[in-house]
Amino acid sequence: MMSPPKGSTATVRQSPEHQSVSFDLKQYLSQKQAEVEAALDRSLPLAEPKTIYESMRYSLLAGGKRLRPILCLATCELLGGTPEMAIPTACALEMVHTMSLIHDDLPAMDNDDFRRGKPTNHKVYGDDIAILAGDGLLAYAFEYIVENTQNVAPQHLLKVIAQLGRAVGAEGLVGGQVVDLESEGKSDVSIETLNFIHTHKTSALLEVSVVSGAILAGADAAVQASLLRYAQNIGLAFQIIDDILDITATSEELGKSAGKDLTAQKATYPSIWGLEESRRQAQVLVENAKAEVASFGDRAIPLMAIADFITARSY
Repeated sequence: MMSPPKGSTATVRQSPEHQSVSFDLKQYLSQKQAEVEAALDRSLPLAEPKTIYESMRYSLLAGGKRLRPILCLATCELLGGTPEMAIPTACALEMVHTMSLIHDDLPAMDNDDFRRGKPTNHKVYGDDIAILAGDGLLAYAFEYIVENTQNVAPQHLLKVIAQLGRAVGAEGLVGGQVVDLESEGKSDVSIETLNFIHTHKTSALLEVSVVSGAILAGADAAVQASLLRYAQNIGLAFQIIDDILDITATSEELGKSAGKDLTAQKATYPSIWGLEESRRQAQVLVENAKAEVASFGDRAIPLMAIADFITARSY
């Protein structure tokens, strides 16, 4: 289960009168995560050929923060939408994210043996089935949105699908991964290149998680733009904290191998800025993100608390 930061009953100042509002982040995340877990389990029943479905379910149901589907749900609800409108897209986002983790762990990519505290997919099922499991999840994600979304205007649904396709393709996750691989072992990687990698590889899927929730709820272009800026800020902050935790946390805490970036000679934010400046930059990004949604008043408390969680998390 997702472990919120210490002191998880957050006090958020954001109403027009600047009154403090108490919000139990732990309870909120626990409730949303339970909804997502149940929906994911229902979304992918076992079928034939059994091996591929077992492999897909092995990684999809392996736990994790479920941050992307929760962001989708939270944004949709912020704008007056319902969980029922957003849950198919929320599940699809986690399917795409899981695909990226399965493929990222392969020997040809980051070559990791553990993910979410369990052996990686290819360690259990072999490289061939792991590749196909990722492919299966990616294809099924789009099918699942179309077949299961209800009470959403068709033009909004089409836009969600287009946004998700862009986020996962060469303009997003795939493009970021290519530059990441090309940059390994280089000592002259610039902050601009590092930002390019992570605005594509990491942030793109977080961005579409937020923006898709807004689209499903029928948000106008100005609201979508503000929420996109929120997501861009938390996306980079998330990666900076990931880079810090790769240095400071244990493999047990992370649920995956610690110190992989150093071993692979990857450029990271701490390698360029140092730990303290990296923490400061992450906090600036989080404050910028919160400013983008402050105008929504108390309705934005979940998104603001999630932004704070990004820098407070320990895994």
